Amino acid sequence: MRLTLEQVRVIREKVQAAFGAGARVYLFGSRRDDTARGGDVDLYVEVPHFVENRAAAASRLTAELQLAFGDQHIDILMADPNTRRQPIHEMAKAKGIPL
Repeated sequence: MRLTLEQVRVIREKVQAAFGAGARVYLFGSRRDDTARGGDVDLYVEVPHFVENRAAAASRLTAELQLAFGDQHIDILMADPNTRRQPIHEMAKAKGIPL
């Protein structure tokens, strides 16, 4: 996994501040691979309660993480109980690394 312990701590902190202690976050995509280089940070955030306007909530979280990490591209995929699951959700959770 190509994230520092400090980056993992900040991600967890920001996700829990935004969505509560029950929210789970997974790292998926190229940053999972220690042998790869570059790549954005792909995060799957699973929230156990309804989130009004998921897109806006994900955008706010992205902005907070970018402020914390600097010039780093971050993609957030979110799901709450009302999200119609797509294959990308299942793949991100199945292959992702829980943070």
